Amino acid sequence: MSTVGYVGADVPVELITAAGLRPLRLTGKPGEGSTLGDRYLGRGVDPVARSVLTRILTEDYGPLEAIVVSRDCEASLRLFYALRELHRVEPALGLPPVRLVDVLHLPHHTTTRYVHAKIAQLREWLSRWHPIGDDDLAAAITAHDTLRRSLGRLADLRRANRLSGTRFLEVVAETTALPVTEAITLVDGVSADPRETEGVRLFLTGSSHDGPDVYETLERNGFLVVGEDHDWGELLFARTCAAPTELALAERYQYNGPSAPRASIRQRAAHTAAAARACGAEVLLSYARVHDDAPPWDFPGQRAATGLRAVLAERQPYGELTPEALAALVPAGAAA
Repeated sequence: MSTVGYVGADVPVELITAAGLRPLRLTGKPGEGSTLGDRYLGRGVDPVARSVLTRILTEDYGPLEAIVVSRDCEASLRLFYALRELHRVEPALGLPPVRLVDVLHLPHHTTTRYVHAKIAQLREWLSRWHPIGDDDLAAAITAHDTLRRSLGRLADLRRANRLSGTRFLEVVAETTALPVTEAITLVDGVSADPRETEGVRLFLTGSSHDGPDVYETLERNGFLVVGEDHDWGELLFARTCAAPTELALAERYQYNGPSAPRASIRQRAAHTAAAARACGAEVLLSYARVHDDAPPWDFPGQRAATGLRAVLAERQPYGELTPEALAALVPAGAAA
């Protein structure tokens, strides 16, 4: 099965599956060099995008049939432009074709029409590998919704202290690198053998986490990550499709979120407060990675809306929590 790499949770992976291709969400590698990515993107861009571009150029993901990038943040958009130009002007690199998908999240019928049109265009583009019939699309939507419900049950286990936040995030990440049927089997297998966990219940907001490093640091220091509102966690699977149709797929992605780069401060605060209450969080941590400017703007509203003891960790290295940030967080956990 050929593989299509994708960047961002706004990519409708159902279409990739419906085309008979394996969707692979592209992750960076904290702590490893990103010289090639830095050359084409500059060092002022989010280090995740620079790492992903480096890994694409060094073929670290293996052979990719195509790459689909969502316009979920400025760094992703700059990554798309770099890939498109490299594909055009440096054919010797052998880069696969790249496609941008632009999903807007405004609650308007005009937005639905726009997103529906963009998804239809992506469907047509992917059909060059395999024509996507309505039955193919319906089966793919049904399968991915089944996976989302399985991940929801896994989140319930975490809230019940029967799964660590680190293990939860690891499993979610693993599902983005497997064909959907294998991903469902993986998640259901984990659900059958939960682990007992304990710690100060922490809700994580701010930048996304495509690996477990920060979760591991937090849980080694007496915290239990019981919830998060970034798009590698519960935002990835909380919403399902209302029907197995192209229009319902467009609405699912239109109304998914709210993510830090694309939603208002008020929306983020309300969502964080509701999610933190639902998982019984005692402490709120806003983790803002270097060159990710959105989370600090959200933090005052989130702190007020949750009423929790809260810490803002700004300008954090990719995949790390600095000793200073941890030192600020530990008293909040002790007080909780």
